[in-house]
Amino acid sequence: MLADHRPKNVIADKAYDNNKLIGKIRRRGGRAVIPSLKVRRVRRRIKKHLYRRRNLIERFINRLKHYRRIATRYEKTARNFIGFLHLAATLEWLK
Repeated sequence: MLADHRPKNVIADKAYDNNKLIGKIRRRGGRAVIPSLKVRRVRRRIKKHLYRRRNLIERFINRLKHYRRIATRYEKTARNFIGFLHLAATLEWLK
């Protein structure tokens, strides 16, 4: 997902805690906001205020999945899919 993107922060849950991904994020100039697994000997420190924002994003994505066209990917082309995604996001924002 990081392809050519240069993020400032990458927020993820513990499942994404691995050295390869964290190294890739750092090489791109970003900060990994990923809590350390309990099995790590040396734990990374994270900015908790940034990690709390992950919950807001996940709840918003869950609300978007209530739109059947998004959940089942009815649209055949990426252009139409992203268009409906924008429409659904706007409708959720207006609520």
